[in-house]
Amino acid sequence: MVLTLIEHGDGEIAETSLEMLTLARDLADQVDEDVSAAMFGGEELAAGLGEYGVDTAYVCGGDLSESYAPEARADALGILMDDLDSAAVIGGGTDTANEVLAHLSAKRDLAMAANTLEVDTDGETCEITRQRWGGSLLEHATMEGETKVFSAPDHELPIEPVGDGEAAVETITPDVDEASFEVAIDRVEEADIEGVPLPEARIVIGGGRGVGGEEDFEQLEELADQFDGATVGATRIAVDEGWVSHDAQIGQTGQKIAPDLYIAAGLSGAVQHWVGAKGSENVLAINTDPEAAIMYKGDYAIVGDLHEVVPELTDAIEAATD
Repeated sequence: MVLTLIEHGDGEIAETSLEMLTLARDLADQVDEDVSAAMFGGEELAAGLGEYGVDTAYVCGGDLSESYAPEARADALGILMDDLDSAAVIGGGTDTANEVLAHLSAKRDLAMAANTLEVDTDGETCEITRQRWGGSLLEHATMEGETKVFSAPDHELPIEPVGDGEAAVETITPDVDEASFEVAIDRVEEADIEGVPLPEARIVIGGGRGVGGEEDFEQLEELADQFDGATVGATRIAVDEGWVSHDAQIGQTGQKIAPDLYIAAGLSGAVQHWVGAKGSENVLAINTDPEAAIMYKGDYAIVGDLHEVVPELTDAIEAATD
């Protein structure tokens, strides 16, 4: 059995979990096993996982679903892993999934490989390819052990529906020690930020050092306002200078994005930024330096001053949509 950790929020299965199921199905096919899912709450969503190759979804309720307690969830996952005699446990590329899997691996002395892109196995040994250093390096490694633990990087694997059937759903109550709930999220305070969150935006307008200052980011905001589902992001230098909040940072120490279109204005395209933006379907680069790294990464490039180009783009889009 290949056991997967499925996350959800706002009434939907997390995209990172659906991406991970692509890796899980491939591994399950190699060892001729089924794919099962562990969920904490979200019973109403469980049957729909059948569309992505899940045979049975096990839904944990009670305290396990009401608050995020990573060690408790790891214990519950371990109990289910034992009951199903799982050959592998796989989660998505979120901080929470990696945290739960890390607890599981440490407590059970299991090998874990984070950010795994590919797994080839003969049923015992696994040859894996995974991302290192924020995605700037690919590592090829060998894993051994009775049960392997993996997480998949976010926005690197495709979401691939494979059928129209429903998964079987079972509600379970694992017997988890009360002490494992000692560390848990007490409350969640939403950031007071308007607009679409970066990871969910279908169009992102990104700015870097070349934007020049906080007031100049208003030009990018005006361009983003021309689209539905668009938002503004930034490089680390723009955040460090105080021009935008950290919630807008894209990159290795910020957020990862995978929009349909990324308009990168006034930024060089350094690897630390690009590891957060390389999931973009299309990239339009705007820079005065034709040799800037972002100009080679972009599908389209405009050599020019963003303070002239961006307002012209805004006016052209506004005129076309009137």
